[in-house]
Amino acid sequence: MLRIADALETQLRDALQRAFPEAWAEAVEAGLDPQLAPASKPEFGDFQANGALPLAKPLKQAPRQIATAIVEQLQADAAFTDLCLEPQIAGPGFINLTIRPERLAAEVLARLGDERLGVPAVSNAAPVVVDFSSPNIAKEMHVGHLRSTIIGDSLARVLEFRGHPVLRLNHVGDWGTQFGMLITHLKQVAPEALDTADAIDLGDLVAFYREAKKRFDDDESFQTTSREEVVKLQGGDPLSLKAWGLLCDQSRREFQKIYDRLDIRLSERGESFYNPFLPAVVDGLKQTGLLVTDDGAECVFLEGVSGKDGKPLPVIVQKSDGGFNYATTDLAAIRYRFAEAPDGDAARRVIYVTDSGQANHFAGVFQVAARAGWIPDGARLEHVPFGLVQGEDGKKLKTRAGDTVRLRDLLDEAVERAEADLRSRLKEEERSEPEAFINHVAGTVGLAAVKYADLSQNRITNYQFSFDRMLALQGNTAPYLLYAVVRIAGIARKGGDLDVAADQLQFSEPQEWALVRELLKFDAVIAEVEEELLPNRLCSYLFELSQVFNRFYDQVPVLKADADALPSRLALCRLTADTLKAGLGLLGIATLERM
Repeated sequence: MLRIADALETQLRDALQRAFPEAWAEAVEAGLDPQLAPASKPEFGDFQANGALPLAKPLKQAPRQIATAIVEQLQADAAFTDLCLEPQIAGPGFINLTIRPERLAAEVLARLGDERLGVPAVSNAAPVVVDFSSPNIAKEMHVGHLRSTIIGDSLARVLEFRGHPVLRLNHVGDWGTQFGMLITHLKQVAPEALDTADAIDLGDLVAFYREAKKRFDDDESFQTTSREEVVKLQGGDPLSLKAWGLLCDQSRREFQKIYDRLDIRLSERGESFYNPFLPAVVDGLKQTGLLVTDDGAECVFLEGVSGKDGKPLPVIVQKSDGGFNYATTDLAAIRYRFAEAPDGDAARRVIYVTDSGQANHFAGVFQVAARAGWIPDGARLEHVPFGLVQGEDGKKLKTRAGDTVRLRDLLDEAVERAEADLRSRLKEEERSEPEAFINHVAGTVGLAAVKYADLSQNRITNYQFSFDRMLALQGNTAPYLLYAVVRIAGIARKGGDLDVAADQLQFSEPQEWALVRELLKFDAVIAEVEEELLPNRLCSYLFELSQVFNRFYDQVPVLKADADALPSRLALCRLTADTLKAGLGLLGIATLERM
């Protein structure tokens, strides 16, 4: 109900100004406002205005007296009385506001014909960069990449839906000292790969990486050659660059298989992209006077961040040997992303989705960028941290052999379990379905379960991974929500085509009004996720909506309703289905017509 809330906010401000004209300017300057918020309980109406309490001190009046004066002005406003029933003053001075039933019905009707379901497009759209997923070349994607990938994708979808131009960036680890080791190993074990196209399939890159790492750890000669190879690569040696490109291409193909399976869109821009801009970072920091030489390294000492010795901690931007590191690359990326096109992305909001273990790194880099003046006025630079994926024992999720769980294997197992559950249910229900149907449903449910189990958690905390919980048909799970969509689709098929007119929307039962009000929260929830970057808020809303719908459907006849009530109840069914589908789509979850 964003439009209604905006109208009420304006009406309350106008009422305050009329009620207290002499003190209004002072109140505005002090940052006081009507404090309009959704009602804390249904019995309090739809909204509460709590602004009378903080106004008591500057106005030198009792809060209830202030609330009474505001209500008198509201009731003299025809626009307000057309929107709300008579306001009620509760407690020390809370103003409870209830929207007129006919206005709620009009909102439902408007959303029935609106593909955006009442969610307004932003009026101040500006480019947003979402940096997520970010695997490393020659290393397989594992369960640790799951959270960054699906949280980042969901946030990008919400921001795109709101109307922001979003650049989805995959900041792949494709540069650095490990490539000297990998290139040397490739040149020595498969030199033909550098001369003949597709001469060799590197196969399991993880095994290839382990072989190279073992040689690096055990063989001093190999170490020396690898370090020399890094210098060649950074110097632009053609053969080294060709080997590097081969490794990157092989990894990229493997990553893409996962992204295609999860329906993830990304534009790859690895660390190597920013390599030409690194010297300018050092020069720029020198010009601002922030750079300090400490033990041969070029550093910026952080303000307000000290080590155990009480001294300020440094962000090293150039090592004593002249090399650069992650902080340098991230600073170059910040400069590029905020720079105006065509020399940059012209972003006004840059979002990094990484594990919470990198929080200190980004806090330091962001501080350096801010002090250097590289963040434009009004622009936002945000780290979106997330916790670990744990096993049911509360420890970091690993295989029985103690290895990190490969993301490919985790997805395979989710689909296999979903298929087993489906086949068991079909047998119990004595249903026969073609294999194509079983494969499609199992694939959709399995991947949806993995995504939703993650997104429904507060991303800041660790969460315990459980196939049994995430695939359950009861509780706050993807299968529960998918089944709700399927159930409503069945009602729609039986109810026939719906073309409802304004005068046909008539709601009389409490369960109908509860569902109406829940449906009309969708726009505010999307705006909240856009601002707070917490996908679990959307998950909680969709779960609550499905529960409110189930109570409505279980307690109020729909298909057997009287002719006068049938169009209105079918309209609620259709709007619920559309809202669930849209919300799940913003989480990157496909829905089903049958399951």
